[in-house]
Amino acid sequence: MSSKAIVKNVDMDKQMERHALELCADAMKRFDLEKDIASHIKKDFERKYGPTWHCIVGRSYGSFVTHEPGSFIYFFLDKFAVLLFKSG
Repeated sequence: MSSKAIVKNVDMDKQMERHALELCADAMKRFDLEKDIASHIKKDFERKYGPTWHCIVGRSYGSFVTHEPGSFIYFFLDKFAVLLFKSG
């Protein structure tokens, strides 16, 4: 991983934010496909913080989502944008 995370928008505590960034960096080392990276992050967050989390990883997409308070982050890491939030 050659680049540092650039957090664009966040509504979660610092510990959860740090966990998301570290988890994503690890997932990007372990998996090649965006869907596998997203699945790994989602499953880990649901194990640690309960359901229902959603994760989108990709190079180009638009979004408009509603999230539960304290459970949203949108950031760039390496070549991907990552959207992670809890809803439902």
